[in-house]
Amino acid sequence: MGLLLAVATALATVGSVRVAGHRVNSAADLGALAAARLALIDPEGACAKAAELAIENGVELTDCKINEDVADVWTELSISLPLLGSRTVRGRSRAGPAETIPLDDDRSSSPERRSLIPIGTTTPPADTKAMRSTA
Repeated sequence: MGLLLAVATALATVGSVRVAGHRVNSAADLGALAAARLALIDPEGACAKAAELAIENGVELTDCKINEDVADVWTELSISLPLLGSRTVRGRSRAGPAETIPLDDDRSSSPERRSLIPIGTTTPPADTKAMRSTA
């Protein structure tokens, strides 16, 4: 009976840690996406929105950094584990555009074509209309 109780406690502990890990990572992901959306418009408001979303998800926003159009968000959650005491689970996420091309990169003279350069290539496609229709 004691062995069964020990195994059940161990499984419950592992499950609690996994759930907490998913919670902090999900909150970090959501906060980073929201912050990245606001990064260029309102950098201070972007981190405030990330903090608001973290609180709504039951975790604490520990850090938020906006670097141009990329948002880095760190979250944490304190949990109490049987026999192990209090522990802190941390999550981190980064969100921004899929590929950023520096403004001084002369891959294309047109800003519209610059945004349509496929990832992994060095030159824009010859027909940007064809690319728009598939995107």
